[in-house]
Amino acid sequence: MKIINIITKSLREQMRSFWVLILSLSMGPFFIFVYFLILETSKPQYTVLVANNDKGVMINGQHINQGNHLLAYLKRSKADTITIPFTVDEVTDKITGIERLKNKKADALIVIDNSFSQTIENRKANDSTAAAKVEFIGDLTNTNYLISAIWANELLNEYALQTNPKKRIIDVKETALGISATITGFDMIVPGILIVSLIMLMFTASIAFVSEIENKTIIRLKLSKLTAFEFLGGISTVQLIVGIISVLLTLLTAILLGFHYTGSILIMIIIASLTSLSIISFSLIIAAVTKSTNEVLVVGNFPMFLFMFFTGAAFPLNSETLFTVAGYPINIQGLMTPTHAISALNKTLIMNMDVSSIIPEIVSIIILTVLYFLTGGIIFKQRHLKLT
Repeated sequence: MKIINIITKSLREQMRSFWVLILSLSMGPFFIFVYFLILETSKPQYTVLVANNDKGVMINGQHINQGNHLLAYLKRSKADTITIPFTVDEVTDKITGIERLKNKKADALIVIDNSFSQTIENRKANDSTAAAKVEFIGDLTNTNYLISAIWANELLNEYALQTNPKKRIIDVKETALGISATITGFDMIVPGILIVSLIMLMFTASIAFVSEIENKTIIRLKLSKLTAFEFLGGISTVQLIVGIISVLLTLLTAILLGFHYTGSILIMIIIASLTSLSIISFSLIIAAVTKSTNEVLVVGNFPMFLFMFFTGAAFPLNSETLFTVAGYPINIQGLMTPTHAISALNKTLIMNMDVSSIIPEIVSIIILTVLYFLTGGIIFKQRHLKLT
């Protein structure tokens, strides 16, 4: 079949465009590595200092220090199902703690009063006037202090309830979707970067189409009675292979750097394949309005940046819903397939949802792919495949 010959020829041509191929395949892993470095160097970490001035109290001949118990409770609370970026350190006194705060070596200081244990025991004896005193010290203009203080205050209230139990009116239970309880900032950006690796097909695919016109080989192809479907299908097959290799390389890089995912790799490959076909179809529009590789490199930058930065691929992006179709929200970004692909990957890789949950995204990608392909195919056939 002629389409097999086109696939073989397109593979040879793609290998000749060595640097363009390397650019496309390496862009995804490169972005993964860059984002990993950015997030690692900017990973939030909060240090809470505790100065325990509690003198303790003697009960039934046993010395009890509630301040020490509170300190141990704060340290123990880090062992949660949710990763908490807090470090609890003990300091000898209030002055030492303040010095560390001033030198930006800590975010908050908790000072436990010397009568902390006695007050708690009085409270247990139904002394309603007793109130355990704890002082929070920090820079009120510093967000790190506010976050640390909220966390510590919540744990302080929990500890108080344990020492003097009271019936709760409301018992709140938090249940995470998928692996969202333990997800890191790095995990959150990986689905978008996987799509970035596919967006780079916009260049390789456009150049693959245009090179036939630029090298004049399109004339021989037209004389051979080659159909438009065989020509476009052959080149698209090669670009689809490039896209799958690119997304797998990107995923492998992310896993090596610590990316955690749930769900099926097969579903991810299906989403990646559909997205690759959509990008290839859109590339056909670029190829249809250009005649050389240089023109592709200039014209292609505009849609590439739109697809990369305004769909949530490179950066998280939310916009207002214009309307809904069968309950599925549609916005401006919804006219670009990466938007739906990222949503589908988040649901499958992060939230561990099944295929039925991403049917709206798959349908949207297919519809847009068909529109891209029909638009590009008609223009390309009229401009470059029509015999004169």
